Amino acid sequence: MPAALAVCAQDPVAAVLASHRLEHAAVAGLRRAGGEVWGYAEDGVLLAVCWAGANLVPVVPEGDPALLRRAVEAFADLARDRGRRCSSVVGAARPVLDLWALLRGAWPVEREVRAHQPSMVIDTAPSVPADPRVRRSTPDEYDLVLPACIRMFTEEVGYSPASGPGGPYEARVRTLVEQGRSFVLVDRAGTGWRRPRVVFKAEVPAVALGVAQVQGVWVEPERRGERLSEGGMAAVVEATRREIAPTVSLYVNGYNTRAVRAYEAVGFRQVGEYATVLF
Repeated sequence: MPAALAVCAQDPVAAVLASHRLEHAAVAGLRRAGGEVWGYAEDGVLLAVCWAGANLVPVVPEGDPALLRRAVEAFADLARDRGRRCSSVVGAARPVLDLWALLRGAWPVEREVRAHQPSMVIDTAPSVPADPRVRRSTPDEYDLVLPACIRMFTEEVGYSPASGPGGPYEARVRTLVEQGRSFVLVDRAGTGWRRPRVVFKAEVPAVALGVAQVQGVWVEPERRGERLSEGGMAAVVEATRREIAPTVSLYVNGYNTRAVRAYEAVGFRQVGEYATVLF
């Protein structure tokens, strides 16, 4: 695990999805971390790793195209032997896309390839004021948070993740709320609403090596255009940098120009590119 984390530390923003799991595995073991670690070594030195769990996350340091080719080929061989067990291949764009090029045809047809997802970070104070209404959600608000999470996921991915009380998605949402990694703005007086509703939300599920990755950013459709995401993300950044990790990252679909502009307004800057293959 120390050697695997050392590989990830060469680019902690690009590798945070894998290093988050590796840090968990180093403490609690691979079974509790929910997957396997595949390693590529030469002359006894670990040079690249791949987290294999609900997501397949290859981590190959940049700068040596020949190493990238050899490591990705090794990971593809192992992935073909094991068959597809993941819901996505995700991470730094080059190893993800190269890996999928080798797996296409051996694995079931992908549902979608998102090849251009800017990887963005902020490690300073936000450039816009934080919305003071945005805060951590509380366990007693789980029934408000879950519907917003399901709506976000369905809108983003194309199907509902819900599987009933106690299901894996529901458990994930509850855990993030309990860990203080779920941020919300709750509106209690929306027009025609019978109950309070989450109108902005974001989660911080992946944290490792001094980097916290924000995911699941969402604004209630009726409230879009009010710049809730800018003030909301500024609040998330402030709280995350103060209490979780000094560098805050995210990745966003390149075609979502509205979101990219909002993140840039907050102070995020692009430092790389992710890609995601969805099944």
